[in-house]
Formats: sequence, C-alpha cells, structure tokens
Amino acid sequence: MLRKVFGSAVFGVEATTITVEVNIDSGIGYHLVGLPDNAIKESNFRIAAALQNNGYKIPGKKIIINMSPADLRKEGSAYDLTLAMGILAASKQIAADNLEDFLIMGELSLDGSLQPIKGALPIAIKAREEGYKGFILPIQNVKEAAIVDGLEVYGVENIKQVINYFDKGEALEQTIIDTRKEFEKNLDFPEFDFSDVKGQESIKRCMEIAAAGGHNIILIGPPGAGKTMLAKRLPSILPPMTLHEALETTKIHSVVGRVKDSGLMAQRPFRSPHHTISDVALVGGGAYPQPGEISLSHNGVLFLDELPEFKRGVLEVMRQPLEDREVTISRARFTVTYPSSFMLVASMNPSPSGYFNDPDAPVTSSPAEMQRYLSKISGPLLDRIDIHIEVTPVPFEKLSEERKGESSVDIRKRVTTARQIQTKRFAELENVHYNAQMSTKQIRVYCKLEDASKQLLKTAMERLNLSARAYDRILKVSRTIADLEGSVDVKGNHISEAIQYRSLDRDGWLG
Repeated sequence: MLRKVFGSAVFGVEATTITVEVNIDSGIGYHLVGLPDNAIKESNFRIAAALQNNGYKIPGKKIIINMSPADLRKEGSAYDLTLAMGILAASKQIAADNLEDFLIMGELSLDGSLQPIKGALPIAIKAREEGYKGFILPIQNVKEAAIVDGLEVYGVENIKQVINYFDKGEALEQTIIDTRKEFEKNLDFPEFDFSDVKGQESIKRCMEIAAAGGHNIILIGPPGAGKTMLAKRLPSILPPMTLHEALETTKIHSVVGRVKDSGLMAQRPFRSPHHTISDVALVGGGAYPQPGEISLSHNGVLFLDELPEFKRGVLEVMRQPLEDREVTISRARFTVTYPSSFMLVASMNPSPSGYFNDPDAPVTSSPAEMQRYLSKISGPLLDRIDIHIEVTPVPFEKLSEERKGESSVDIRKRVTTARQIQTKRFAELENVHYNAQMSTKQIRVYCKLEDASKQLLKTAMERLNLSARAYDRILKVSRTIADLEGSVDVKGNHISEAIQYRSLDRDGWLG
C-alpha cells in the first residue's frame, strides 16, 4: 500500500516541502531513495527500535521510501518521525486518514521520545503558506514554530502521542502564542549600561552617532583603554527591534538551532567571534551551507576584537557582505543567500606592543613596526568603516569619580528619535531604513551641502587624501549628526565633526 506524509528541508533561510512516499509490497528489503544523507540512511535503526519499544514494528516486507523532489539533497535526522508515521500508515498498523493534512518532523530516540530539530520557524512559515492544517514537531521547538499564526502547532514528547492522535483520536495540546505580547515581554534591557563607563565622553558620542545611523565603527587604542567595555555596551543604546526584525533574526538562528526557550528573539544579537575563526565560519558555507557569524549578527552587532590578529583572507571576504548587506554562497548544484545587515564594531591596538609612541610606555614600537602592523588591514576594508576613533586611557581622577555617567536609557531615546526621522525619510525606499544603508545616488539627494560646507569638505579631502568612498562615508555620518540634532540640512559643523572621525585616513595620525 502507498501512503504519503510530509516533511520539510531548509535551504538558506527558506524551507522546501518534502513529500515522503512509503510503498509496502510483497517481498523483503528496505530501500530509501531521493538523495538522503547518512543521518537519514541510519534512521531505519532508530525507527525500528522506537517502534519496537512502543508496541509496533517495521513490517518484514519490501519497503520502498522515496523522498521527493528526488534531485534535492536531504540531510539531518529530523525526518525520523516523518518516515516512522509513513511506515505505520502504509503497513496499516494505524488508521491515519488525515495524515496528509499535517507536516511532521522530529528526531527519534530509541525509546520513542523526540529530540529537537533545526529550522522549525522557516518550516512553520512554509507550512502555513502551503495551506497545511497543522505542524507536529518536538516539544522543545514548539514555541519557535507557534510564532506563526494561522497554523495549528502541536508539540509532542514521544511518538506514542502522535500515533494515538491519528489512530485513536486522542487530542494533542495545541500551542498558541500571542506573538506581539511575547515580543514585548522579552524586550528586557541588556545587562551592560553606559552609566558604568567613566570618562570617555567623546567615544560615547561616537557610539551614539554610530547607533543612530547604523554606521560601522573602529576603536583604536592601547590595552585597558576600555575598547571592549564600550563595544559590549553598544547594543544597549540601539533602538529596540521591530517585530519584523525579530522574526527575521529568529529565522536565521532557527536554521542553526540556536533559538532559546522564549521562541521569538527580542534582543539584538551581539556576536564576538575569536580571531582564529575561519572564513567559512565567519561568512557561512560548508558542504551543506550554514549561516556564518555575519548572518547570526543580522540586525545586531558583530564585534571583531583585535582586528589585525584576524587572518587577512577572513577579513577580505567580509568586504562584499558589508556593502551588499547579504551574502550569497554558491555550490555546483544550488545557491543560497543569507541576510547580513549588521553593525561592524572593530577594535585594535595601534601597534604590536599595544602602546602609542609613548616614551613612558613599558614597551614601545617604532613607527615602522606600527605601520607594518596597521597594514594588516586593507584600505578597502577600512573604507567600509564609517567611523574611526582613537580611545585614550582614562585618567585616575575620572576613574575615581563617584558621579555616574549618562545611562543607556537616555542615550537610546535620542538614538531612537534619530532613527524615526530616518525611517520617515526612507519610507518609500524598499531596502533603506537608516543612513548607513544609503547608496551614492541617495546620498546626493539627502545630503545636499551649502557652498561653505562643500569648500570645507574639499579642503579636507585634498589634505587627508581621502578616497571617493571615504567622501560618501563622511556625508553619511554628517547626515546622522544632523538627525541627532533634529536639523533638516547638513551644516558645516556636522561636516567638520564627521571629518574628525576618519582617524586612520590621516597621514601621520600616529604622531
């Protein structure tokens, strides 16, 4: 007898429905076809033990299972439950008339209990799109899938519950989540706060500008100046995620199986990979492509500490995603695209020893050594970083002050107001939401300068020998400074402040 049951495969951040056809005929043998990987081929042992331990069995007949579309590579152990239910229905061990109304996924343990799967959210979105009545999956993933409304989502602990639902009509408990309410409940404030930072007023100002316009930023300074401490506090002043951004971010984390119990991610991601990371781990890829760190930090912050210590090849592969805000991974048979719209925050020492050219420093480096160290970072990559700022150590007087600095809540209010101005400005543009995303064409429209400001920028360009891309960056940053002030036009003082934030473009900045 032939029966069909439905599962799903995830490619990139989208799901594709897989039809599992089970045919049982006279004869003997177990044949699984349709490009399954080893984890799926091994499933017959897990299924046999799980059924045996729950009072059922794999029939001693000729079983042919086809996973359609047959030319699409299937991977992972999440099809165990799908295959098991197909075998039980085709061998008439259970009556499952409405089996085809559901999408079923789950990895089986030998006792029949279910283990979590990856990609529950994209699968649930696809199931709703294609009009399935419900989605049955392991209880550990149920909150993630229940974010999708208009679909009945049932979390189960073991295969017995699924069998009893289809065979005996025993009810399964449907999980219903009010997505908006859940989202607002999770909008807690991050643990790090700018009020903990003593001094460093100019750096805080830079961070505020970077957050308000979504600009990439690099912090240069000696050890102990507070670069990492400042970077960790950046998410606390970014505007709260919108529901759309939260869904997008949760979808990517769902694909790699990193969604927490709460289901919907309401906090902006902060990713800080170690400098030994490979290029595939950073941008994504592998034999079966997976999102990398740049996609996991989508709508959040990617922090690269000690930038020159990263392998040059790793940093170079980031150039295109920084510009396009998405990364495309191509293989011979297919191509996947992951979104990667993140804020890059990098930090670095100015020299191998870590200290400026300071005669009082414990270890000093010559200008030649410093230059060699800095040259590890390519010009094109630095061009894509809008703000370069030097971080100097905080004097003892500031450190010993009792007075607390301005809190993240206050800074965040100003940042959110500036972002709202930008959202309004770019309302008609599809892929532009804040200043850092503007293209050259849009810069010409929204960053018009008066003659005095033009002259000021021209002088700076000539003196500092800036590239055309740096010119665009200065205009973007000055537009953000104007937005923070609530100014409609970009003025001379906005331009001159933005020029100060291009430290690494200046000849002899080390002096």
